[in-house]
Amino acid sequence: MMGVDGRLRAMVALSQAMAAAPTARESWRAAARGARTALAGSFAALSVWERDLGRLKVLVNAGDRVAGEEEFPEAESYPVHQFPEIAEFLHERWAGGGGPNAWVETATGTAEVPVGGGTRTSGPPGYCHQRVAALRRRGRGCCVVAPIVLHGRAWGELYVARPLGAPVFDADDADFATVIASVVAAGLAQTQRLEEVRRLAFTDPLTGLANRRAVDARLDQAIAAYQADGAVVSLVVCDLNGLKQVNDTLGHAVGDRLLERFASLLSVCGARLPGALSARLGGDEFCLLAVGPTADEVIVVAAELCARAAELELGEGVACGLASTGDPIGEVSSGRRLFRLADAAQYRAKAVRAAGPVVAGRDGAVVRLADAPALPARDRRRFRDAPPPP
Repeated sequence: MMGVDGRLRAMVALSQAMAAAPTARESWRAAARGARTALAGSFAALSVWERDLGRLKVLVNAGDRVAGEEEFPEAESYPVHQFPEIAEFLHERWAGGGGPNAWVETATGTAEVPVGGGTRTSGPPGYCHQRVAALRRRGRGCCVVAPIVLHGRAWGELYVARPLGAPVFDADDADFATVIASVVAAGLAQTQRLEEVRRLAFTDPLTGLANRRAVDARLDQAIAAYQADGAVVSLVVCDLNGLKQVNDTLGHAVGDRLLERFASLLSVCGARLPGALSARLGGDEFCLLAVGPTADEVIVVAAELCARAAELELGEGVACGLASTGDPIGEVSSGRRLFRLADAAQYRAKAVRAAGPVVAGRDGAVVRLADAPALPARDRRRFRDAPPPP
């Protein structure tokens, strides 16, 4: 088994991997893989205690998985009452001044349970805890389970197993697993902080929708998918009419309510397009980004959005422009061009006071406008405010 120096290197590697993880999911994977390596296990899992649902939900399985074990399972969870060590035993021990020690269980039905400063073997003949049954069912010989404590509360557990015939985890391994769990907890805390910062960085604070930064990032990915395999990318750009008048006559608090109300409509309508991103670009401008649905499907949703926005008690409806790679709009080599086309369509909708979306590629004026040199602000305003054609 691994010596002191090896364990130290494994701990450093685990910490570095979690610190470098770009997402929460990658952080979970780094924790499980690092713990498996540090404890010379064949398999490791990280689970979270979902208090509101009363269950331990498996976040990641790493190592030698058996049939039915997915790396990132969507539905693998267990009622927490089947695992009282997490929900009851540990709390009682902490209340008495103890710590969240790890313990070992084997397929033969014995368990090394933390007691005071050491451990004791428990489990009468025939003892068959849920973990023991799982070990037997999955062909594993033993496991060490380490509670993870985050912000002073039981967050979940780290589980590392070895196969039948491998050396059984001992008390030293359990002590080391306890240390690993504390390092994992520190890494999870950092991940949570980064996720919150990331969420704030990509979220509009007023409406809760995505912001322009999030749209730009998703659009770059979408255009890459379009260029790689022809995925249809559609962008709807909306300008909420009448917001300035609402702000000037009724106050900005009422204007904010209008923005929030329209944001809800955008989210509800956008939900009809699987995976679509609803966003506020800033001010009175919003957008909807869809990858996969056809241009016609997106047009139907955009038309519904326009109709429902026209029924709002405040404001004057919405001007809506749409550009899709599923339409004849010329070469789309970047997200910037798709944005320019959708923006031009939105200007056109504003100019002709369209009740529904104006679609680039189905309105010849739009593509010409998008491909023309940028207009000065005063000319663009004149275009937007021009009367509808006879």
